[in-house]
Amino acid sequence: MTETDTGTPTGEHRACLALWAIPGLGPRTLDAVRAFAGGQLSRLASAPVRDWVSDVPVPAPVRQRLATVASLDDLASRVESACDAAGIRVAFAGTPAHPGRLVGLEDAPPLLFYRGEPGPPRRRLAMVGSRHPDQGFLPFARTFARQVAEAGVGVVSGAAEGVDRACHWGALDAAGETWAFLGSALDQLDPAQARLLPHFLARGGVFFSELPPGVRASTTTFPRRNRLIAGASDAVLVMRAGLESGSLYTADAARTQGRPVFALPGDVWQPAAAGCNALLADGRARACTSAEAICAVVGVHSGRAVPPGREGGWWEALSVEARGAYGLLDRVPRSFDEVLAQSPLSPAALTSALVELELSGLVVQHPGKRYEKV
Repeated sequence: MTETDTGTPTGEHRACLALWAIPGLGPRTLDAVRAFAGGQLSRLASAPVRDWVSDVPVPAPVRQRLATVASLDDLASRVESACDAAGIRVAFAGTPAHPGRLVGLEDAPPLLFYRGEPGPPRRRLAMVGSRHPDQGFLPFARTFARQVAEAGVGVVSGAAEGVDRACHWGALDAAGETWAFLGSALDQLDPAQARLLPHFLARGGVFFSELPPGVRASTTTFPRRNRLIAGASDAVLVMRAGLESGSLYTADAARTQGRPVFALPGDVWQPAAAGCNALLADGRARACTSAEAICAVVGVHSGRAVPPGREGGWWEALSVEARGAYGLLDRVPRSFDEVLAQSPLSPAALTSALVELELSGLVVQHPGKRYEKV
């Protein structure tokens, strides 16, 4: 039986693991199956799949794949054996090793496969970029990431060639924590990722994937994993990106999730920076020019000034939406719905504004989405 971050998996967890291993069965379909099972997947675990597969609300291709399975218990055992053979563990949503910021996001996976030792909660920054940036940029990216990690911020990226990998190395140089979300299963690493893994395991890094053992990377899995890079982080920094860079998918995912997006500006004649410059020109990202500045954004810069005095430039640096949201809060926690009722913002815009305030250290979020001024 494969190891999870909470010990022996429950029957509910094993049923979830089995269903998650069925190709084409994503978070929304899993929710539909859970509702079909009366809110508990474990009710389906030991019953032969043939007894319920014709009635379960899943797409036809998923139904056909399910029909080849004897029982969810049997399939869970096969997945667990594959994980054990590859040294992979499973983190279910809400358990200690699962990235807490993913919980509650639309289309978030119910579990992640991982290798490494996730550390305690901390501020985390997604640092992403092109596989082929302009000449001389990779040493800069590595140094930038080292400075971020030295401040105690976790570095999140995708372990891809180029900027992603340079940022991971920068965090490892500082003995900081770094997470890599992969577009393949953890037993299907490419040669460069396989060489990187021992350094991660020895120096505080973690490899994550939502894909069960045996799944190779493809043109569809890479865009999907980008939402996890953004979702597991407090903010996203696009270091270098051309107009066709996959890093722009991560920026789009961050905006959808209400995560602040930043970009390093580049020379206008440099194609490798055209994507970053477009993000800035269109207002989809805010400019970042130093590690110190981005660390302050995620709340680890002890020298920043904060309201109520609103001294210095930090108040001016907030978006108009964040300033308005701050004015609706008090020293007594207020629910999201209470704030929304007094705000002219849409729910999505208010969520983004509150995240910005939280990351700037001006607001603290309590359980149940209750917000309080610091």
